Amino acid sequence: MSTHRTGLRRRLVAAGAAAATVTLLAACTSNTPEEPEDTSSAPAAAAGANDEPGEPVVIGFSAPAADHGWMGAITKAAQAEADRYEDVELRVAEGTNDVNLQISQVEQFINDGVDAIVLLPYDGAALTEVATRAMEAGIPVVNVDREFSSRFAARTTVLGDNYGMGVSAGTYICEQVGKNPDAVVAEIAGIDSLPLTQDRSQGFSDALSDCGLDVDNRVAADFTVQGGQAAAANLLQAAPKIDALWNHDDDQGVGVMAAISEAGRDEFVMVGGAGSANVMRDIQAGNSVLKATVIYPSTQAADGIRLARLILQEKAMTDLVEVQVPRTVQLYAPVVTAENVEEYLPTAFES
Repeated sequence: MSTHRTGLRRRLVAAGAAAATVTLLAACTSNTPEEPEDTSSAPAAAAGANDEPGEPVVIGFSAPAADHGWMGAITKAAQAEADRYEDVELRVAEGTNDVNLQISQVEQFINDGVDAIVLLPYDGAALTEVATRAMEAGIPVVNVDREFSSRFAARTTVLGDNYGMGVSAGTYICEQVGKNPDAVVAEIAGIDSLPLTQDRSQGFSDALSDCGLDVDNRVAADFTVQGGQAAAANLLQAAPKIDALWNHDDDQGVGVMAAISEAGRDEFVMVGGAGSANVMRDIQAGNSVLKATVIYPSTQAADGIRLARLILQEKAMTDLVEVQVPRTVQLYAPVVTAENVEEYLPTAFES
């Protein structure tokens, strides 16, 4: 191991020990503005410098089983991102929904002495301890999508925005039907017991309230095609008239669309969720109730690979003034419509 890498690991361990006494984001303690620091002599980062080959790095990657279109795209995008860099060796563990097996995968990465670990945990709380052990061993961990229960467990966390998805979907629906105070809005959620579903629904409700609307009919599914079809069938039977519908997940949306077709319903505007390629193609074609979808990026792990490389090579994000990779990166939840679908289709996942 190089002296450079050893020094980085020592600093990671020291930073972890110091984290107990500092907050994640420092707040101002005075209203008096500080004198600006003179940065006129600081060297500017060269354009594209981060993509230039640097010291070779070995990154371990583990994620749940690809039993869902979005999850399958996560691993594919991570591998594709690693392949862009000649200085990155990516070691991919077999996708698993067995928490104990995923823990053993991380333990193997630690024993192998990889330089960094990018980890999308099946269960964030359950993987916290082993991720913390990696950090204590001087191996930076990039946590993806499902947060650990301790800040000591990761150097950087990459997140989607579940609440923001709901806000984006609700705002779009307000734009479509908000001038009609009697508009009937329906919602097909994912698994109700999950915090991500609760966050999406809360964001949706908050956005609708801003234009005087609320959710009139709501059912929950389970992120599967079969569950989506059953939930949508029940909803359509209970609601003879709908003006707008938000479905949280485009994979379960395959079943939702099947139920809509079987019922012969086409009187409403539908918004999808997550951003699958098949939904985007429907939006592009313009021949169904699907008019928009809200992105929950399947590129999160690819971002994790890129950030792990920057951390190991002691580089920063060149579009920021900050000289270190941030502790948390939360990705935006844009609305994809016929007007901008071509921009998002290349990175969409297949349901």
